Amino acid sequence: MNNTLFAELNAQSNFSFLYGASHPEEMVEQAQRYGYQAIAITDECSLSGVVRAHQAAEPLAIKLIVGSQFTTDEQCQLVVLAKNLKGYQQLCRFITQARKHSKKGSYQVTLQQFDQRLNQCLLLVKATPALQATHLKLLQQQLSQSLYLLLHNDLSQPTKVLNSYRQLAKQHAIPCLASINPRMHLANRKRLADILDAIRQHSTVQQAGFLLSSNAERRLLQWPHLQQRYSSDELALSTQLAAQCCFSLNEIRYQYPKDNVPAGYSAQQYLRELVETGIQQRFGEQLSAELRAQIEHELSLISELNYEHYFLTIYDIVAYARQQNILCQGRGSAANSVVCYCLHITEVNPSQVGLLFERFISKERNEPPDIDVDFEHQRREEVIQYIYQKYGRERAALAASIVTYRTRSAINEIGKALAIPAHILHGLNHNIDWRDGSNSTSQKIVQAGLLPEANARNFAELVEQLRGFPRHLSQHVGGFVIAQDKLCDLVPIENAAMADRTIIQWDKDDLEALHLMKVDVLALGMLSAIRRCLASLSQREQRTISLSDIPQDDSATYDMLCKGDSVGIFQVESRAQMSMLPRLKPRNYYDLVIEVAIVRPGPIQGDMVHPYLRRRNGEEPVDYPSPEVEAVLARTLGVPIFQEQVIKLAMVAAGFSGGEADQLRRAMATWKRNGKLAYFRDKLINGMQQRGYPVAFAERLFSQIQGFGEYGFPESHSASFALLVYISSWLKCHEPAAFCCALLNSQPMGFYSPSQLIQDIQRHGVSILPIDINQSDWEHSLDYSQDPKGAIRLGLKQVKGLNKQKFARLLANRPSQGFSQLGELTQQLDKTSLESLATADAFACLAGHRHQTRWQMSGTEAPLPLFAMPKEAPVNLTAPSEIEDIRQDYRATRVSLRRHPLHLLREHQALKNCYSQAQLHHCKHGQLVKVAGLVVGRQRPGSSADVTFVTLEDETGNSNVIVWSATAKAQRQALISSRLLKVHGRLERCDEVIHIIAGKLEDCSWLLADLSVRSRDFR
Repeated sequence: MNNTLFAELNAQSNFSFLYGASHPEEMVEQAQRYGYQAIAITDECSLSGVVRAHQAAEPLAIKLIVGSQFTTDEQCQLVVLAKNLKGYQQLCRFITQARKHSKKGSYQVTLQQFDQRLNQCLLLVKATPALQATHLKLLQQQLSQSLYLLLHNDLSQPTKVLNSYRQLAKQHAIPCLASINPRMHLANRKRLADILDAIRQHSTVQQAGFLLSSNAERRLLQWPHLQQRYSSDELALSTQLAAQCCFSLNEIRYQYPKDNVPAGYSAQQYLRELVETGIQQRFGEQLSAELRAQIEHELSLISELNYEHYFLTIYDIVAYARQQNILCQGRGSAANSVVCYCLHITEVNPSQVGLLFERFISKERNEPPDIDVDFEHQRREEVIQYIYQKYGRERAALAASIVTYRTRSAINEIGKALAIPAHILHGLNHNIDWRDGSNSTSQKIVQAGLLPEANARNFAELVEQLRGFPRHLSQHVGGFVIAQDKLCDLVPIENAAMADRTIIQWDKDDLEALHLMKVDVLALGMLSAIRRCLASLSQREQRTISLSDIPQDDSATYDMLCKGDSVGIFQVESRAQMSMLPRLKPRNYYDLVIEVAIVRPGPIQGDMVHPYLRRRNGEEPVDYPSPEVEAVLARTLGVPIFQEQVIKLAMVAAGFSGGEADQLRRAMATWKRNGKLAYFRDKLINGMQQRGYPVAFAERLFSQIQGFGEYGFPESHSASFALLVYISSWLKCHEPAAFCCALLNSQPMGFYSPSQLIQDIQRHGVSILPIDINQSDWEHSLDYSQDPKGAIRLGLKQVKGLNKQKFARLLANRPSQGFSQLGELTQQLDKTSLESLATADAFACLAGHRHQTRWQMSGTEAPLPLFAMPKEAPVNLTAPSEIEDIRQDYRATRVSLRRHPLHLLREHQALKNCYSQAQLHHCKHGQLVKVAGLVVGRQRPGSSADVTFVTLEDETGNSNVIVWSATAKAQRQALISSRLLKVHGRLERCDEVIHIIAGKLEDCSWLLADLSVRSRDFR
């Protein structure tokens, strides 16, 4: 079929969001199978899908043409195709301008705008019912190039209509060309196309009627069908025009911004000067010859690859943040570079952890470096706006994130389009375990029994087709693209949903494919908490306290970690990490590097955790097959835990070059999807055999690589995280009140709710003071009147429904001795705010209790009498019960400083024979026990498909429950729905770590209702 004399110049993929019913790569591959000369992906005012089409077309014998389709305000439809690089730039600018003054996802364009600004593009007008002769005349007047008419024959209209378009074109001397205008690559996507139409129109398939396509002919057609529908001239013109389009995305040449080099310097000179300054600050006179050689190696490679401007751009952003006292830290592969350490981009000294520079920059990889910088999550917006202000909206924008349909969202959207009742969709989404890989999606939907079998199979097929389809463009979490010249010459820019944000139309994978630089400006809550804590300590001590003031290798800090006492601590507060800490018993910084990395799917699936622990505890000998391998694995006792170790082993034991080893890393990351890891198996094993290593060792190493799969954790990330682990641990150990207060003010972040953080810190002896209209600030604060280390006074921000701006004025005008009566407040606050504060018991200092508060509030609203009345005696109402107070606390603030609900239930004999968390420490290994608690966490790690971890909270602490898959399936409703869960199970103890292996699960949420406490108040 390679002699097909046809090029499709108006194909729309699923990146014409909710319109195209095929992926760009499916369009390209099917066109190649049919022997097309070329195919143009022309999505609606978008180039979002062209990179994926480009990647699909490169290895195939088919030309990809880059273009886009537009509908003008006059309802005229046009297709614009880039003929060359200049035409591509014109198209990118045109799309950017069309979207510039419209809200996210929209655009606006008029016929007047199709003029000389597109003179290096082909312009094709689509033959539609809205097309008028005046449209053609206006376009011909404005354009210097020829205009063409696209004829679409999908058999939905009579031949005489097509002939009328031909006659109109002839009258204006406009040539006609053939196009199928496909929205799907095969006819079997017609049902999905109907679903997309219904979703887009907010309708159902049954109601959509004429809004749906009348047939399945809007698909790619084979040559015989094309010949039947179009004249030979119309078909031939398509290939003639395709031949004029010579642009390829490979022609894009990205240039790094050059703004950060002072006059009189070259980029190389300035970077060298900054690094030399950093060397003096970091190492002083202690710089070893080995480290100097490494720095020279890095600078030489940076210069050879022309990456100086990239490093200077990152340096400038970090320097700005530090000038503004915004805490930040580079992590990830940046930690592999001593240059980044000297530039203060990262705080990890690679010479101390032995990281691999080739993981960061490699000539063979020929890709730009990728530096991630974390900033305080509450102040990152300042950094983002600095970048926009410095480089302008034309040169800087965030990368896109393609939001795609997943199983649940596909079920919901398809179900609505098919008018399936909501309760059935709810059952499919919530009663099916979608992470259980034992059955296909189709089997699960059929087995659910909620739909007739034939309907269920059809429904499941649609779900499979829609899953993975792009839904819309969102903004990347922080990936910035900054260019030397106009960014819209490289890729179109559009508005994001957030104010003052703009995004490009490509995501990070597209950027990597085209080798464009991305700077990751990320948000990290722990940095906000640490900065807040240090600021609080500085205020207390009346001197500046910085990270450098935190002593290293503090024994008390490591003692705390060895007990698994890590609620609120960065990276080691999860259930799994809290269980690992008492087993690994970290005593230094590198132990924390290992701790962060070892509780990850890679080491777990690669069976590396238990061998490492056995060797660390002296239960298993440590041996190495060669000194080279020992140099790589000595710090992890012969067990590869990090990605970098695998790369180094491939280099020293199998002879891989640095670039080849990095290719191995990439293959590890995607081997389950594309199977490319198998290519390296023979090379690895043969290379190790040639160097004298036993086959068994080589096979075991490859097996461990497979175990890592796509979850292998880099040592560079772990090294960066370990610094914050230690800092947050030291702060919790020595300044628990200040640290917890900082955590509360930095919410939302971390694993734990404010209620859980407060309960934990109370168990550490820190006093928590209630919300008080006369004592509380907007944020949580420290009160040193009773404790030199401070008690935490809860802030007004904890009260639901309050407005920060309103209360800024109120607090600024609060009398120094506080308000003396409620009347002062009713004059300044609206009714909603007063009600919220009363429910939170913030007026207790003025009225005594909630009931009295509400009585007095009602009195302040009474109208003034016309004449004097005798003074009434004060009314004293009965205080609410403890249960009522607890219920109101949780309802208003999600926190209560009163007794825990489980304490009351136990007091009322509602939890007979149930052990508290504290009592479990006196139970024996293997003992049958019953426990109960509020469900505050359910975790099911991706590496643990057979287990769900449940955290139960009672008045003494948190209990850890393990629910195996068989138990979870048999008692799914109790597992997923309970607010208060009772568990019958077997206690397991390993060192100081205690788990309950669940046998029977009971939903006891009704007990909360029985206490007049609604279960939702404890969420």
